[in-house]
Amino acid sequence: MQVAFIGLGIMGRRMAANLLKNNKALTIFNRSDEPIQTLVAQGAIAANSYRGAVKDADVVFTMLASPEVVETVAFLKKGFLPAMKENAIWVDCSTVNPSFSQKSFLMAKAFGVRFMDAPVSGTKPNAENADLTFIVGAEEKDLAVVRPLLEHMGQKIMHVGEPGKGTAFKMLVNSLLAQAMLALSENILLGEKLGFPREFLLDTLPKMSVCAPFTQAKAEMIRKDNFEAQFPLEWMYKDLHLAALTAYEQDQPLPLANCSKELYAAAKQDGLGRKDFSAIYQFMKKEFDK
Repeated sequence: MQVAFIGLGIMGRRMAANLLKNNKALTIFNRSDEPIQTLVAQGAIAANSYRGAVKDADVVFTMLASPEVVETVAFLKKGFLPAMKENAIWVDCSTVNPSFSQKSFLMAKAFGVRFMDAPVSGTKPNAENADLTFIVGAEEKDLAVVRPLLEHMGQKIMHVGEPGKGTAFKMLVNSLLAQAMLALSENILLGEKLGFPREFLLDTLPKMSVCAPFTQAKAEMIRKDNFEAQFPLEWMYKDLHLAALTAYEQDQPLPLANCSKELYAAAKQDGLGRKDFSAIYQFMKKEFDK
Protein backbone atom coordinates (compact mmCIF):
# COMPACT_ATOMS: atom_id res chain seq x y z
CA MET A 1 0.00 0.00 0.00
CA GLN A 2 1.33 3.41 -1.00
CA VAL A 3 0.71 6.16 1.55
CA ALA A 4 1.12 9.93 1.30
CA PHE A 5 1.24 12.45 4.16
CA ILE A 6 0.70 16.19 3.69
CA GLY A 7 1.16 18.61 6.61
CA LEU A 8 4.20 17.95 8.79
CA GLY A 9 3.74 20.34 11.70
CA ILE A 10 3.83 19.55 15.42
CA MET A 11 1.49 16.58 15.02
CA GLY A 12 1.88 15.54 11.41
CA ARG A 13 5.62 14.98 11.42
CA ARG A 14 5.33 12.67 14.44
CA MET A 15 2.41 10.77 12.97
CA ALA A 16 4.33 10.30 9.72
CA ALA A 17 7.41 9.14 11.66
CA ASN A 18 5.35 6.39 13.28
CA LEU A 19 4.22 5.15 9.87
CA LEU A 20 7.87 4.96 8.85
CA LYS A 21 8.74 3.07 12.04
CA ASN A 22 6.26 0.45 10.87
CA ASN A 23 7.90 0.18 7.46
CA LYS A 24 5.18 1.89 5.45
CA ALA A 25 6.02 3.23 1.99
CA LEU A 26 5.49 6.94 2.60
CA THR A 27 5.66 9.95 0.29
CA ILE A 28 5.54 13.37 1.94
CA PHE A 29 5.16 17.04 1.15
CA ASN A 30 5.09 20.15 3.33
CA ARG A 31 5.32 23.90 2.86
CA SER A 32 8.53 24.13 4.91
CA ASP A 33 11.54 21.94 4.22
CA GLU A 34 12.93 21.09 7.69
CA PRO A 35 10.46 18.32 8.61
CA ILE A 36 10.77 16.87 5.11
CA GLN A 37 14.52 16.42 5.53
CA THR A 38 14.06 14.87 8.97
CA LEU A 39 11.60 12.29 7.64
CA VAL A 40 13.60 11.57 4.48
CA ALA A 41 16.46 10.59 6.80
CA GLN A 42 14.03 8.07 8.33
CA GLY A 43 13.04 6.58 4.99
CA ALA A 44 10.32 8.81 3.53
CA ILE A 45 10.24 9.85 -0.12
CA ALA A 46 10.01 13.62 -0.67
CA ALA A 47 7.69 14.82 -3.44
CA ASN A 48 8.17 18.19 -5.13
CA SER A 49 4.51 19.21 -4.91
CA TYR A 50 1.21 18.32 -3.28
CA ARG A 51 0.08 16.63 -6.49
CA GLY A 52 3.35 14.77 -6.78
CA ALA A 53 2.88 13.42 -3.27
CA VAL A 54 -0.55 11.91 -3.91
CA LYS A 55 -0.47 10.70 -7.53
CA ASP A 56 0.45 7.08 -6.72
CA ALA A 57 -1.01 6.90 -3.21
CA ASP A 58 -3.74 4.49 -2.14
CA VAL A 59 -4.25 6.48 1.08
CA VAL A 60 -3.53 10.20 1.58
CA PHE A 61 -3.35 11.71 5.07
CA THR A 62 -3.63 15.45 5.64
CA MET A 63 -2.89 17.17 8.94
CA LEU A 64 -3.33 20.90 8.30
CA ALA A 65 -3.92 23.98 10.41
CA SER A 66 -7.34 25.22 9.31
CA PRO A 67 -10.16 24.85 6.77
CA GLU A 68 -8.60 27.65 4.74
CA VAL A 69 -5.31 25.76 4.45
CA VAL A 70 -7.08 22.51 3.52
CA GLU A 71 -9.05 24.39 0.86
CA THR A 72 -5.88 25.83 -0.64
CA VAL A 73 -3.92 22.58 -0.55
CA ALA A 74 -6.73 20.28 -1.74
CA PHE A 75 -9.17 22.26 -3.88
CA LEU A 76 -7.69 25.42 -5.34
CA LYS A 77 -5.27 25.83 -8.24
CA LYS A 78 -2.58 23.11 -8.04
CA GLY A 79 -4.54 21.41 -5.24
CA PHE A 80 -3.93 17.70 -4.80
CA LEU A 81 -7.47 16.29 -5.07
CA PRO A 82 -7.65 16.10 -8.90
CA ALA A 83 -4.31 14.25 -8.91
CA MET A 84 -5.46 11.41 -6.62
CA LYS A 85 -6.10 7.97 -8.08
CA GLU A 86 -9.71 6.96 -8.56
CA ASN A 87 -11.00 5.05 -5.51
CA ALA A 88 -8.06 6.16 -3.35
CA ILE A 89 -8.91 7.28 0.19
CA TRP A 90 -8.30 10.77 1.56
CA VAL A 91 -8.08 10.82 5.37
CA ASP A 92 -8.28 14.37 6.70
CA CYS A 93 -6.94 14.52 10.26
CA SER A 94 -7.18 18.32 10.39
CA THR A 95 -9.50 19.91 12.94
CA VAL A 96 -12.06 21.72 10.80
CA ASN A 97 -15.77 22.48 11.10
CA PRO A 98 -18.29 19.75 10.23
CA SER A 99 -19.79 21.64 7.30
CA PHE A 100 -16.31 21.91 5.79
CA SER A 101 -15.83 18.14 6.15
CA GLN A 102 -19.11 17.65 4.35
CA LYS A 103 -17.79 19.88 1.55
CA SER A 104 -14.58 17.83 1.43
CA PHE A 105 -16.61 14.62 1.20
CA LEU A 106 -18.63 15.94 -1.75
CA MET A 107 -15.57 17.36 -3.52
CA ALA A 108 -13.74 14.06 -3.12
CA LYS A 109 -16.74 12.11 -4.39
CA ALA A 110 -16.84 14.27 -7.53
CA PHE A 111 -13.27 13.13 -8.30
CA GLY A 112 -13.96 9.47 -7.55
CA VAL A 113 -12.06 9.64 -4.25
CA ARG A 114 -13.27 8.17 -0.96
CA PHE A 115 -13.16 10.52 2.06
CA MET A 116 -12.81 10.09 5.82
CA ASP A 117 -12.48 12.71 8.52
CA ALA A 118 -10.28 11.46 11.35
CA PRO A 119 -9.21 14.31 13.65
CA VAL A 120 -7.17 13.32 16.68
CA SER A 121 -7.45 13.77 20.40
CA GLY A 122 -4.04 14.23 21.98
CA THR A 123 -1.07 16.56 21.82
CA LYS A 124 2.62 16.38 20.87
CA PRO A 125 3.64 13.64 23.34
CA ASN A 126 0.70 11.46 22.24
CA ALA A 127 1.68 11.89 18.60
CA GLU A 128 5.31 11.10 19.47
CA ASN A 129 4.37 7.92 21.32
CA ALA A 130 1.69 6.71 18.87
CA ASP A 131 -0.86 7.20 21.64
CA LEU A 132 -3.44 9.32 19.80
CA THR A 133 -7.19 8.79 19.72
CA PHE A 134 -8.67 9.03 16.22
CA ILE A 135 -12.25 10.30 16.05
CA VAL A 136 -13.48 8.96 12.73
CA GLY A 137 -16.35 9.86 10.42
CA ALA A 138 -16.33 7.29 7.62
CA GLU A 139 -18.01 4.47 5.78
CA GLU A 140 -17.20 1.20 7.56
CA LYS A 141 -15.56 -0.31 4.45
CA ASP A 142 -13.21 2.67 4.13
CA LEU A 143 -12.26 2.56 7.79
CA ALA A 144 -11.45 -1.13 7.43
CA VAL A 145 -8.82 -0.27 4.81
CA VAL A 146 -7.27 2.56 6.83
CA ARG A 147 -7.57 1.09 10.35
CA PRO A 148 -4.15 -0.68 10.31
CA LEU A 149 -2.47 2.62 9.45
CA LEU A 150 -4.33 4.46 12.22
CA GLU A 151 -3.24 1.76 14.66
CA HIS A 152 0.40 2.59 13.89
CA MET A 153 -0.24 6.18 15.02
CA GLY A 154 -2.76 5.79 17.83
CA GLN A 155 -4.09 3.56 20.58
CA LYS A 156 -7.82 4.17 20.14
CA ILE A 157 -10.12 4.54 17.16
CA MET A 158 -13.62 5.94 17.74
CA HIS A 159 -15.93 5.46 14.77
CA VAL A 160 -18.66 8.00 15.51
CA GLY A 161 -20.60 7.92 12.25
CA GLU A 162 -20.58 8.88 8.60
CA PRO A 163 -18.17 11.40 7.01
CA GLY A 164 -18.39 14.71 8.87
CA LYS A 165 -19.21 13.19 12.24
CA GLY A 166 -15.55 12.89 13.27
CA THR A 167 -14.96 16.63 13.07
CA ALA A 168 -18.34 17.28 14.71
CA PHE A 169 -17.42 15.20 17.75
CA LYS A 170 -13.88 16.62 17.87
CA MET A 171 -15.43 20.10 18.10
CA LEU A 172 -17.23 19.08 21.28
CA VAL A 173 -14.01 17.63 22.72
CA ASN A 174 -11.96 20.76 22.09
CA SER A 175 -14.66 23.06 23.44
CA LEU A 176 -14.58 21.10 26.70
CA LEU A 177 -10.77 21.16 26.67
CA ALA A 178 -10.64 24.94 26.30
CA GLN A 179 -13.20 25.58 29.02
CA ALA A 180 -11.60 23.13 31.46
CA MET A 181 -8.26 24.93 31.14
CA LEU A 182 -9.94 28.26 31.82
CA ALA A 183 -11.75 26.85 34.85
CA LEU A 184 -8.52 25.50 36.33
CA SER A 185 -6.67 28.79 35.71
CA GLU A 186 -9.45 30.89 37.20
CA ASN A 187 -9.67 28.81 40.34
CA ILE A 188 -5.91 28.70 40.90
CA LEU A 189 -5.92 32.49 40.78
CA LEU A 190 -8.87 32.70 43.17
CA GLY A 191 -7.29 30.14 45.48
CA GLU A 192 -4.13 32.23 45.73
CA LYS A 193 -6.22 35.29 46.65
CA LEU A 194 -7.84 33.17 49.38
CA GLY A 195 -4.43 32.50 50.87
CA PHE A 196 -3.59 29.04 49.54
CA PRO A 197 -0.01 28.59 48.26
CA ARG A 198 0.12 28.13 44.50
CA GLU A 199 2.12 24.92 44.89
CA PHE A 200 -0.63 23.45 47.06
CA LEU A 201 -3.28 24.37 44.50
CA LEU A 202 -1.27 22.89 41.63
CA ASP A 203 -0.75 19.70 43.64
CA THR A 204 -4.36 19.23 44.64
CA LEU A 205 -6.92 20.80 42.29
CA PRO A 206 -6.01 18.83 39.15
CA LYS A 207 -6.24 15.55 41.11
CA MET A 208 -9.77 16.22 42.31
CA SER A 209 -12.48 14.12 40.68
CA VAL A 210 -14.09 17.27 39.27
CA CYS A 211 -11.02 18.07 37.13
CA ALA A 212 -10.23 16.58 33.73
CA PRO A 213 -7.15 14.30 33.84
CA PHE A 214 -5.22 16.41 31.29
CA THR A 215 -5.07 19.30 33.78
CA GLN A 216 -2.42 17.46 35.81
CA ALA A 217 0.08 17.83 32.97
CA LYS A 218 -0.95 21.44 32.40
CA ALA A 219 -0.49 22.18 36.10
CA GLU A 220 3.13 21.08 35.73
CA MET A 221 3.58 23.53 32.86
CA ILE A 222 2.19 26.30 35.07
CA ARG A 223 4.47 25.24 37.93
CA LYS A 224 7.57 25.38 35.72
CA ASP A 225 6.40 28.49 33.84
CA ASN A 226 7.16 26.52 30.68
CA PHE A 227 4.47 26.86 28.02
CA GLU A 228 6.28 25.26 25.09
CA ALA A 229 3.52 24.41 22.64
CA GLN A 230 2.05 20.93 22.75
CA PHE A 231 -1.22 22.32 21.41
CA PRO A 232 -0.78 25.99 20.45
CA LEU A 233 -3.13 28.55 21.95
CA GLU A 234 -3.84 30.01 18.50
CA TRP A 235 -5.17 26.62 17.39
CA MET A 236 -7.47 26.49 20.39
CA TYR A 237 -8.79 29.92 19.48
CA LYS A 238 -9.34 28.70 15.91
CA ASP A 239 -11.25 25.65 17.14
CA LEU A 240 -13.51 27.77 19.36
CA HIS A 241 -14.15 30.05 16.39
CA LEU A 242 -15.20 27.02 14.34
CA ALA A 243 -17.44 25.86 17.19
CA ALA A 244 -19.11 29.28 17.24
CA LEU A 245 -19.53 29.17 13.45
CA THR A 246 -21.08 25.72 13.65
CA ALA A 247 -23.41 26.76 16.47
CA TYR A 248 -24.59 29.64 14.28
CA GLU A 249 -25.24 27.23 11.41
CA GLN A 250 -27.26 25.02 13.79
CA ASP A 251 -29.07 27.93 15.48
CA GLN A 252 -27.69 26.77 18.84
CA PRO A 253 -26.67 29.30 21.53
CA LEU A 254 -23.14 28.74 22.83
CA PRO A 255 -22.59 31.26 25.64
CA LEU A 256 -19.76 29.56 27.55
CA ALA A 257 -17.75 28.59 24.47
CA ASN A 258 -18.12 32.10 23.04
CA CYS A 259 -16.93 33.64 26.30
CA SER A 260 -13.97 31.25 26.24
CA LYS A 261 -13.25 32.17 22.63
CA GLU A 262 -12.92 35.85 23.51
CA LEU A 263 -10.44 35.11 26.31
CA TYR A 264 -8.27 32.98 24.02
CA ALA A 265 -8.54 35.68 21.34
CA ALA A 266 -7.29 38.29 23.79
CA ALA A 267 -4.41 36.02 24.84
CA LYS A 268 -3.48 35.51 21.19
CA GLN A 269 -3.50 39.27 20.63
CA ASP A 270 -1.23 39.56 23.67
CA GLY A 271 1.41 37.49 21.91
CA LEU A 272 0.71 34.06 23.37
CA GLY A 273 -0.61 32.40 20.22
CA ARG A 274 2.41 30.14 19.62
CA LYS A 275 2.60 29.06 23.25
CA ASP A 276 0.69 26.09 24.62
CA PHE A 277 -2.99 26.79 25.24
CA SER A 278 -2.32 26.38 28.99
CA ALA A 279 -0.64 29.80 28.72
CA ILE A 280 -4.16 31.15 29.13
CA TYR A 281 -3.26 30.96 32.84
CA GLN A 282 -0.36 33.33 32.23
CA PHE A 283 -2.65 35.74 30.40
CA MET A 284 -5.37 35.65 33.06
CA LYS A 285 -2.85 36.18 35.85
CA LYS A 286 -1.41 39.21 34.08
CA GLU A 287 -4.81 40.73 33.29
CA PHE A 288 -6.58 39.98 36.56
CA ASP A 289 -3.70 41.05 38.81
CA LYS A 290 -3.76 44.58 37.39
